Amino acid sequence: MKIMSFNTQHCLNYIEQEIDFQSIADAIKSMDPDIVGLNEMRGKGILADYEDQTAILSELTGMKHYYFAKAIDFGGENPYGNAIISKCTILSAETILVPDPDPREGNEYYETRCLLKAKFEGGITVLVIHFGLNCDEQKNAVATVLDHIENEKCILMGDFNVTPENDVLDPIRKRMKDTAELFGEPQLSFPSDKPDRKIDYIFVSPDVEVIAADIPAVVVSDHRPHTATVRL
Repeated sequence: MKIMSFNTQHCLNYIEQEIDFQSIADAIKSMDPDIVGLNEMRGKGILADYEDQTAILSELTGMKHYYFAKAIDFGGENPYGNAIISKCTILSAETILVPDPDPREGNEYYETRCLLKAKFEGGITVLVIHFGLNCDEQKNAVATVLDHIENEKCILMGDFNVTPENDVLDPIRKRMKDTAELFGEPQLSFPSDKPDRKIDYIFVSPDVEVIAADIPAVVVSDHRPHTATVRL
């Protein structure tokens, strides 16, 4: 099974700086994944550029099964969050909100985040997360993830907004394997044109065999996609 994690920046073409569903879909299709976890996706809203982006990518890629997990509404009624598209049937899916830090510190930027949890045949659990930018947000995200990690046949992926040496990831590393690190030095994922850091990850439970992992040099979104081929 091939898994892909991709922060699409609401399907914004990084070079052209305009929404470009076809380029995002083409990048996904070129890697032929079975399941794709997506960050920074928009849902149908009151603004013209808030379309059901998950449904659009599902149609353009031919990956018929999908789910959108709303984390927040921008401007009142413009949904934003994580999503999943898949060749495999999604048996169930749910949205788990990451608790907001209380109190919030200073003038830092805060944004409510969510965890997408999906179940597939064969007892497979897929978790899609997008961490916040601040340490207290990240700790809350880790705590939320830990509550939903399964000990077997579990995949966790997304934009974690932290680099590999950050100890906020330690509780996750104690329970899961970083697919990219199994193949040497962490591959860089951001920004896509001249990456200088790794902030996108695919983790798997210890029982999952990792056959390959890659962060290919694809410049479509501001993040490079991350893929992993696994045997469950």
